[in-house]
Amino acid sequence: MGRLAMLALRAVLVMLAAGTAFVQAVMVPLFAIDLEDLDPGYAYLRIPLLALTVLGVMAVQVTLVCVWRLVTMVKRGTVFSDAAFRYVDVVIGAVVAAALLVFALGVLLAPGEAVPPGMVLLIGGAGVGVLGVALIVFALRMLLARAVARDVEATHLQAELDEVI
Repeated sequence: MGRLAMLALRAVLVMLAAGTAFVQAVMVPLFAIDLEDLDPGYAYLRIPLLALTVLGVMAVQVTLVCVWRLVTMVKRGTVFSDAAFRYVDVVIGAVVAAALLVFALGVLLAPGEAVPPGMVLLIGGAGVGVLGVALIVFALRMLLARAVARDVEATHLQAELDEVI
C-alpha cells in the first residue's frame, strides 16, 4: 500500500471517527429530545430506537479501530501474521452485529402504522446489504489466511535453502 493511499485512508478513518463521536455527543441527545414528541401510541419506540442508534454507532467505531490497527500492521509489514486475524474477526463480528441491529430496527417498526410496509422492506434490504459486507470481509479473511500460509511456507523453504547453501 502506497504512502499516499495509507495517509488518505487514515484521514478518512479520522474523519469517520470524529463523525461518530459527534453523533454520540450531539445527535443522539437531540434525537432523544425529538423522540419525546412521539405520539403516545408510539412512545414505546423511544428507548429501543435510541439503543439501536447508540449500538450502531458503536459497531462502526469498533470497525474503525480495527481497520486502523490493520493499516498499522500493513505499514509495519506484519499484516501477514496470525495477529491480523483477531482484528479481521472483530470487524466481521461488528458488521454482523450492525446487520442484526438493522433487522431489529425493521422488526421494531413493522407492527402498527408507524412506518409504511415498503419502508420496513427497505430496512430489511439494507440489513441484507450489511450482511453482504460481512460476507465480503469473510472472503477477504480467507484470502488473508491463504497469504499467511504462503508466507509461512516461503519462510520455511527459504530456511531449507539457506541450510543447503
